[in-house]
Amino acid sequence: MKNVDTLIESAAELAERGLSKGEIADELNVSRETASWLVERSGTESSTDTEPEPTVRETTSPQDIHVDWNAIGRDSARLTHVSQAMADIISKEGQDVRLTVGIEKAGVPLATIVARELDTDLSAYAPAKHQWEEGDIDELGGGFSRNFSPIEGQECYIVDDTITSGTTLRETIEAIRARGGEPVGCVVLVDKQGLEEIDGVPVYSLINVVSVGRDE
Repeated sequence: MKNVDTLIESAAELAERGLSKGEIADELNVSRETASWLVERSGTESSTDTEPEPTVRETTSPQDIHVDWNAIGRDSARLTHVSQAMADIISKEGQDVRLTVGIEKAGVPLATIVARELDTDLSAYAPAKHQWEEGDIDELGGGFSRNFSPIEGQECYIVDDTITSGTTLRETIEAIRARGGEPVGCVVLVDKQGLEEIDGVPVYSLINVVSVGRDE
């Protein structure tokens, strides 16, 4: 069972490998704020940091839920079965869709199997958070890989592993529309927000995580 100390160690290891805080958030399936807190608690900064950080940090951890789906991701058969379930859920949005967009990194292997199940082409989107360290993420930009299918003129599904805040899915929806495509549905493994739609696009998940607590 992973605890906070284990996550701090993992964040330190990823930072030492040169990953940005946004990429660390993606790897650990936590928010950017949580990833930043974990790196800071470890006493390590990612190699892309250009400015020294203040020596005094807030010690209270952000409210977040860590999702570890390694037991699925490390086994191709399990990954296939789960992706088939995701394909079944999203297929209700129409039979004329000819493109599936996977959000890098973890969403792409899921999207590959979804695309095979639904007989669509495949595209891959790298979100802006992969470049993020500190400050306003709106100043950064994501992009589509040229190694995969183009977006223009295509209705498409969007596939990712985890919704933490919904920012990445919203960014992907906007990027698809900006390229002349039209997203008709999103599907993820785990949704921490319980979202039903983003910018008019339906959102489906295999698992919804609901935080139950009492305000002090």
